[in-house]
Amino acid sequence: MAELTLKQSLEAMDVAEYLRQHPRFLEHFPDVAAELVMPREHGPAASLAAYQLETLRARNHGLNQRLAELIEIAGDNEQLMVRVHTLTVGLLRDYNLADTCRSFVAALHEDFHTDLVRLVLFRSGAGLPQADWMAAVPEGAGAWPEFGDFLSRGEPACGRLAQEKLGRLFGAQATRVQSSALLKLGKQGMLAIGSDDPNRFHPGIGTIFLKLIAQALDAAIARFPAE
Repeated sequence: MAELTLKQSLEAMDVAEYLRQHPRFLEHFPDVAAELVMPREHGPAASLAAYQLETLRARNHGLNQRLAELIEIAGDNEQLMVRVHTLTVGLLRDYNLADTCRSFVAALHEDFHTDLVRLVLFRSGAGLPQADWMAAVPEGAGAWPEFGDFLSRGEPACGRLAQEKLGRLFGAQATRVQSSALLKLGKQGMLAIGSDDPNRFHPGIGTIFLKLIAQALDAAIARFPAE
């Protein structure tokens, strides 16, 4: 019985492979086409043409859904690009370091709906705003050794940071941070964005827009040499 079942299975696969290689087979043997039973989830069996039409319609519906999803994603990306551009232009309008930092953080809150922002700059506090989101580190990156690996790689870090890093960045508000994005600002410092939503930032998230934001801020700050 096992040998018979195996033989029937192989014969069925052989027939299927033959039909794939000879798609016009049924044109020459219409009597075979008339006897074929087409699979249907509901209702009676349909003709081959009707089954093919139904299959194409289902495939077309799936493609239309995918196209609609891609159009929606493209629209979201376009809006995000406009916000990034607006932020960059806003940075160009500021004439001192303090205003640059303030307008940048305000834009993140208002246009990108961020919960928490921390700007860490490796320079003295001269010319920097006095705010809870601002940290001046005149000793440089070496004063924050827990971020050494991140700074050496330079790629954005998204997801859940270690508690010691969260505490260093966000202080008493570290406990509310469920996910975060950490960005390097060239050699000038770091930008940390914290969120109450655990799904806002995750390791698989696209980082192109985050990189553009960090590069814009890095270039804007570089206009004002450290004192």
